[in-house]
Amino acid sequence: MPAARKTSQQADADVFTAIAHPVRRRILELLAGQEQNVMSLSQPFAAEISRSAISQHLKILQDSGLVEVRKQGREHLYRLEVENLNQVYRWIKQYERFWTHKLDALGEFLDHADEGDA
Repeated sequence: MPAARKTSQQADADVFTAIAHPVRRRILELLAGQEQNVMSLSQPFAAEISRSAISQHLKILQDSGLVEVRKQGREHLYRLEVENLNQVYRWIKQYERFWTHKLDALGEFLDHADEGDA
């Protein structure tokens, strides 16, 4: 039986599921600087998470399209696939007007508070 293709809605959900876990978000931060192997990515988590668990998190990130892997000799190097974060950006951007409005209101409040002190 052939593998079913993911709809764009399923792909979007995968990205959001992938970034929902704090370890995976931290891995993305680490990969934002440069591509790394599993051993390097495991070091910041050594006290609480096994290398095997990091590999599982990387698999989820890879399946969601947020991380690419390439083989160099016996080593697998992981890198951030920034373009796929655009799905997250587009979703968050629709809410930007809410925090922009709140920041404008805060600015006006602070301006008026400064006038009262003068």
